[in-house]
Amino acid sequence: MSSDFVLVTGGAGYIGSHTCKALSRAGYTPVVYDNLAYGHEWAVKWGPFEKGDILDGARLSEVIARHKPVAVLHFAAFAYVGESVTDPAKYYRNNTFGSLSLLEAMRAGGVRDIVFSSTCATYGMPPSLPIAETTPQNPINPYGASKLMVERMLADFGPAYGMGFTALRYFNAAGADPDGQIGEDHDPETHLIPLVLDAASGRRENIAVFGTDYDTPDGTCIRDYIHVTDLAQAHVLALKALRAGAPSDFYNLGNERGYSVREVIAAAERATGLRVPVKETGRREGDPAALVADATKAKTALGWRPELNDLDSMVRTAWAWHQKQGGSKA
Repeated sequence: MSSDFVLVTGGAGYIGSHTCKALSRAGYTPVVYDNLAYGHEWAVKWGPFEKGDILDGARLSEVIARHKPVAVLHFAAFAYVGESVTDPAKYYRNNTFGSLSLLEAMRAGGVRDIVFSSTCATYGMPPSLPIAETTPQNPINPYGASKLMVERMLADFGPAYGMGFTALRYFNAAGADPDGQIGEDHDPETHLIPLVLDAASGRRENIAVFGTDYDTPDGTCIRDYIHVTDLAQAHVLALKALRAGAPSDFYNLGNERGYSVREVIAAAERATGLRVPVKETGRREGDPAALVADATKAKTALGWRPELNDLDSMVRTAWAWHQKQGGSKA
């Protein structure tokens, strides 16, 4: 293994585990730090596992002292938007205070560089599309606000303490490892593609379509989906850039095109050969009609090139993983 250890908080989760695989392929050794609240120990395959909570500063310091990581990739967060509205304390405690705990442990341990898993939820209801990094950030829920606070902390810690950061604002992560080693496994599941696949395979009665009267070509919401493997590769590129002395910055990660709910359902039917039962219902409060990224900056500055950038690839890899979930994940 490489002598360059990278601490990956939340590395047993969906995006974190795919990034650990990408790190390993790039010659790093990921050290997964996860409390397993939502992550899975079976997803830790490419380096040591350290069980711990990001709010536990002493445990973080112990792990940093043991492995001496050259950088941190920070994924550990709660990410259920609806829950953040009903239980905001949980989100500010974990996502915001937890990140502060991590940053203080990094300072104490002499770790300078961090790549932060942020979100397009920091933008809220954007006034125009596509969404660039300069679009005003006005989050409309505590989840987005908790992430925006961490961005602000990073911007302040940089000049004050000599820390370098890259904040990556994801749009909608989708798909699964093309090799079938890892994939999406949330409980509860809220992401559209696995829910549609559950409906196709009979694991759920139907897929609810929230709103069919939006100002979009087919009346349903449009979102920018990005394959999780492409997201993972962006983290490796951001890490390499930081390590090479690149300035701290913020980047959108998306495919720069949107797909509607109906288009996702049609892609699922193509991938599975099965009919997806649909239940049309009213709009959910706070759902924008469309969210599409401008990812020019990440492509220019980081040399990032999404490769699995068509909806069919995302759904096909997700379906392969979905089918495998009934058997062994080893």
